[in-house]
Amino acid sequence: MTGPTDLPTLPGTPFAGLLDDARALQDRTVALRRAVHRHPEQGLHLPRTQTAIREALDGLPLEITEGKATTSLTAVLRGARPGPAVLLRGDMDALPLTEETGLDFASEDPESMHACGHDTHVAMLASAARLLAERRDQLAGSVVFMFQPGEEGHHGARFMIHEGVLDAAGTRVERAFGVHILANARSGLLQLRPGPLMASADSFHVRVTGKGGHGSAPQHTIDPVPAAAAMVGALHTMITRRVSVFDPAVLSVTRIQAGTTSNIIPETAELEGTIRTLSEQTRALVRAELPKVCEQVGAAYGCRVVADVEPGYPVTVNDDRIAAEVLALGAEVLGPDNVELLSDPLMGAEDFSYVLQRVPGAYAFLGACPPGVDPAEAAANHSNRVLFDEEAMPNGVAMLAAFALDALR
Repeated sequence: MTGPTDLPTLPGTPFAGLLDDARALQDRTVALRRAVHRHPEQGLHLPRTQTAIREALDGLPLEITEGKATTSLTAVLRGARPGPAVLLRGDMDALPLTEETGLDFASEDPESMHACGHDTHVAMLASAARLLAERRDQLAGSVVFMFQPGEEGHHGARFMIHEGVLDAAGTRVERAFGVHILANARSGLLQLRPGPLMASADSFHVRVTGKGGHGSAPQHTIDPVPAAAAMVGALHTMITRRVSVFDPAVLSVTRIQAGTTSNIIPETAELEGTIRTLSEQTRALVRAELPKVCEQVGAAYGCRVVADVEPGYPVTVNDDRIAAEVLALGAEVLGPDNVELLSDPLMGAEDFSYVLQRVPGAYAFLGACPPGVDPAEAAANHSNRVLFDEEAMPNGVAMLAAFALDALR
C-alpha cells in the first residue's frame, strides 16, 4: 500500500524539498508525539506537556513565552527581513477516557487519553517550527507558534488571546492556520472548505418544577415529567419551524432526569442537551427561542421553568480567499491527489474559532486513517480505541511550514 509520504516533491517551486525535509524530521516528530501520548493531561494546566514542548524547541532561535493563566506556550520566530506576522496553532490537551488501543506507547494515565489527536498537533507544530527556523532567510516577517491547552471545552484559545498571542510578534498577526488530524479520512489527505467548517456548540439546561406526590394520585400533584417530555418534542419542532433549512441547526436533548422510585411523582425534572449551528445569526435565534418554548410549554402544564443556555464555541469560519490559497498550496506541496475540497461542514466544534473571529485564516483536516482500514469503519476521534497513522504527520508539518513561507515571501 502506497503511503501518503511517498509522493515526489514537485521541482522548481518555492517549496521544493519541503516535504522531504518534513519526512526527514519524522523521528523527532514521532518521538514527541509518543512522549506526549504516554503522559496526557487535561484542561488548561498541562505542565508536563509544556515541558516536553520546550525541550523539543530547545536550541531553535525562538522567543518563548509561557502563559500566566494557563500552561500555554507561545514561540515567535523572526524572519531575516521585516514584514507581517502569521500564526500557526496546535492544541495540547487530552480527553477523560481510558485508552484501549493496545499501543506500546499507550497512555499511562487510566483516566486520560489523547483520543482527539492533539498529541500529533503538538508534534507537527514543533517540527514545523524547526523547518521554518532552518529557512529564516526566506521569511519576510514573523511566525507565531501557538501551543494551546484547554481546547476540549475549556476555551483555551480565548485565554491565549486575552494574554496577547495575536500580538506576540509585536504586531497583530495578519493570518492564521491550523491543522486537525482525523481518523476517518485517508491518510495524508488535506481537507477544507471556505466559509463555515465547523459548528458552534452551546449547551442548555432546563429545570421543570411542579408539585410532587404519590404516584397513585396524580390529580393532587403537578407532574413535571409530562411537561418535560412535551418540551422534547416542542424543541425539535421549533428547529424545523423556526430555523431555515438553508442555515441549519441541530438540537439534541441528551439527558432527561426525574424521580427516585416508581411510586413517587417527583417535584422536578431536568433536561440537558446541545445546540449546533453554522451561523451566528441562527445561533442567536435558537438561543433566544429555547427558553421561550420551554417556559410556555411548562406554563401549559402548570409548572415553573428555568431554562439556561451556556455559550460554547463559536462557528469556525474559514476566510474564503485564504481557504482557496491553502487548497492551491496543498496541491503544490502534497500533490493534487492529496487535497480535497469538502462539500459540507462538520457539526463538531473547535475553539480555533476564537482566532478566526479576529484574524482571517483557515483550518484544515488531515486524514490519518491507519493502513488497511476503511476510513468509514475506523474508530473515530474521541473513541478510546482511535488510532492515527503517524505516516500522515509529515504532510501536516509541511503544510504548516508552507503556509508561513507562502505568506511571508
